[in-house]
Amino acid sequence: MGLNEYIVGLSNLEKISRAPGFFKFTEHTVAAHSFRVASIAQVLGDIEELNGVEINWKLLYEKSLNHDYTERFIGDIKTPVKYANKQLRGMLHTVEERMTIEFIDQEIPEEFQMIYRRRLFEAKDDSVEGQLLAIADKVDLLYESFEEIVNSNPEPVYQEMFLEASTTIQSFKERPSVKYFFAHIFPELLNKDFFGKDDFLNRVDEVLAN
Repeated sequence: MGLNEYIVGLSNLEKISRAPGFFKFTEHTVAAHSFRVASIAQVLGDIEELNGVEINWKLLYEKSLNHDYTERFIGDIKTPVKYANKQLRGMLHTVEERMTIEFIDQEIPEEFQMIYRRRLFEAKDDSVEGQLLAIADKVDLLYESFEEIVNSNPEPVYQEMFLEASTTIQSFKERPSVKYFFAHIFPELLNKDFFGKDDFLNRVDEVLAN
């Protein structure tokens, strides 16, 4: 028993597609998503630090890099299925948690098990680093979905993903990084021409006004 299986799992994440079951112009994998989330979390951490917030960088990188590692066990569940109801979501979480416990017990050397219990279980907690992970995760989803929107993808799910990601990010509106995001980054993102832009921007304004 060594750390081989953990490293093998990184390759598995390269084979798991994001937003399964929907037509998309650009395929994204869970591995690529994890890298992007870590990079976005780094940007958010820089903004927070410049505003006087103390960042535990090791914890932030651990959380962001590993936050979807356990998807190697059950894959990226189609969003409407995952969120169909709280009971189903809870059942999926329970299965994933049990498989993670078994993986750590069977494949991670005992001297590292406490470390990987910290890294592989739910990382979106109330700490600054947990909040930045939650924000970074949605920022990446926002960019993923917007890429499909500007390419006139007919699947309505991408507009719903964008709106849901926007409102979740806004729920952290007191964070300096979120204030910066909506003041400087978000407007630049939206500054593109695409079919149905006016109607879409109206929907964005409506959800962010609530």
